[in-house]
Amino acid sequence: MADECRHAGDIKDVTPSALGCEECLKSGSQWVHLRLCRTCGHVGCCDDSPNRHATKHFHATRHPLIEGYDPPEGWGWCYIDEVFLDLGDRTTPQNGPIPRFY
Repeated sequence: MADECRHAGDIKDVTPSALGCEECLKSGSQWVHLRLCRTCGHVGCCDDSPNRHATKHFHATRHPLIEGYDPPEGWGWCYIDEVFLDLGDRTTPQNGPIPRFY
């Protein structure tokens, strides 16, 4: 595991792809928390969710950086370097109310 993220400079300001996990909304599945890809804006569910769509998105695209997005939590994660990032004031605002399943 790296001590710092080699990809932190690649964080992009993105537009979220959906008001919840994109794939779960299509399939009618539930999620626990949301993660936002800071490369393309894909919104996927966390690894505590049954479908783990954010991690599946990383494996499919190799986009390394996500943001804790439900609500914007101020942290990011790099899948490649396995380190947390402090996003400070670079969190992504939500486009509207996020559906809740709990």
